[in-house]
Amino acid sequence: MAEVANKPQKKTKSKKVEFDKATYLNWYEVMLRIRRFEEASLKAYSQQKIRGFLHVYIGQEAIAAGLVSALTMDDKIATAYRQHGIALCRGISSRKCMAELFGKVTGIVKGKGGSMHFSSKAHNYIGGNGIVGAQIPIGTGVALAEQYRGTKNLCVTMFGDGAARQGALHEAFNMAMTWKLPVLYICENNQYAMGTSVERTSNVPDMYKQALSYEMPSEQVDGMSPEAVHEALTRAAEHIRSGKGPYYLEIKTYRYRGHSVSDPGKYRTKEELNSFKDRDPIKETEEKMLSDKIATQKEIDAIKDKIKAEIADCIEFAENSDSPMASELYDDNYVQKDYPFIMD
Repeated sequence: MAEVANKPQKKTKSKKVEFDKATYLNWYEVMLRIRRFEEASLKAYSQQKIRGFLHVYIGQEAIAAGLVSALTMDDKIATAYRQHGIALCRGISSRKCMAELFGKVTGIVKGKGGSMHFSSKAHNYIGGNGIVGAQIPIGTGVALAEQYRGTKNLCVTMFGDGAARQGALHEAFNMAMTWKLPVLYICENNQYAMGTSVERTSNVPDMYKQALSYEMPSEQVDGMSPEAVHEALTRAAEHIRSGKGPYYLEIKTYRYRGHSVSDPGKYRTKEELNSFKDRDPIKETEEKMLSDKIATQKEIDAIKDKIKAEIADCIEFAENSDSPMASELYDDNYVQKDYPFIMD
């Protein structure tokens, strides 16, 4: 049995960690980039420059910030279709991400993936997945590969509260604990699976308790705080890298927009939405940096100007990029034909 197995704590308390100026500035830049990118994508969608589905990450940016500071670039990430923010925090350029949304050849997957299917081997980003919960066994398999290779890397496998109800989660959890795989499961609990609240899908609304029957260590995390996310991820990663097997984090967050661009979100009250907007991680981080004299207004304004220019540039880049040729429709669907094990 794992050391902390069967004793998950709803809100793990630890001694206060002090973060330096560079960390706060980086968190702020990461979160602001995501927010402005997503706002620009919503505008472009309304102008019919983006087609298909669009699920934005607005409100959940603190999770992406914590991922940046707590993990290494050698760690793998597999996630779901609300994934622009995770791709951006991983270092994939705004240009490549926006061009992908526009369906252009300069996109991260040549304009063929769209909003839900970014991926990048160079960034160890397994990518988003349009099938609900499909990334859970995929990420578990990636962790198995890391274990087989003898690395110290882990695979962060992210999913929403709706996907957490999939049967594949239980199969993956069982395998991961049995084989002590280096996988960090993260449930981004933004309270709603499409328009259905967590309370309506289970009589056990605390998602971290799913790990109990597998004796997998788990905890619930404040997802509106980059500090809390960083600390929880650091604890989990240390546990996993020591060879003790998987860890499960339920990160409580909130999406400020609907499930997708077509969702008006009428199933929730204005009071509920505003209560979470009062805890906007970008606003709170900016206020903390100023009140605690971590950074000056000039430094913060410089980041704002940088991001504003970057987003304007990525929109222009996407608009001016070429669309894929019709002749390339069947390219990149499967492995290359010249692989030795592929027969004509």
